[in-house]
Amino acid sequence: MPKSPTKTPTVVHIKVTLNDIRPPIWRRLRVPDSMNLGQLSMLIQAAMGWDGGHMHAFEIGGLQYGDPEWLEDGENEDQMTIQKLMRDGISRFGYTYDFGDNWDHAVLIEKKAPPPGSPRAPACVDGARACPPEDCGGPPGYDGLIAALAAPEKPASRELLEWAGEDFDPEYFSHEEVNARLKSWSAQF
Repeated sequence: MPKSPTKTPTVVHIKVTLNDIRPPIWRRLRVPDSMNLGQLSMLIQAAMGWDGGHMHAFEIGGLQYGDPEWLEDGENEDQMTIQKLMRDGISRFGYTYDFGDNWDHAVLIEKKAPPPGSPRAPACVDGARACPPEDCGGPPGYDGLIAALAAPEKPASRELLEWAGEDFDPEYFSHEEVNARLKSWSAQF
């Protein structure tokens, strides 16, 4: 029997929004639907600006997907692809990075796909605001950092700003910088 031709992966847009932060911090990513959740995790971390040194998990339909070496009672993230999720009718799910700070993200596979012929390589096509500094204490710690930026003369603020870096600008976003991080990551993909 002749072998069926290999289907070229479809390219989709995925919007990733950091929960519990206002105004929102988000990224819109262009990815091939053949990407598995392990790859998507690394892509989200690079796109958001996370360093990647913490555990993570996806929450999909009541199941957790993650790295089997880190996540004991979960499914292997490398066994689930975006294409399988779409085929099962799943377009929204959660992603947690850093189980100490609990950076929860809402992930949406968007209905509006990139134009036909879009490059297959993962890329950031849009976004807003800077990622919180790593290990700042989750959303409550980030709120404290924003308060410190508003009142830098207070002693507690000075200490926090020194730790976070006085040049931290929560409104800054550059999709060119995000794509530079993604390009170095996608060389492995």
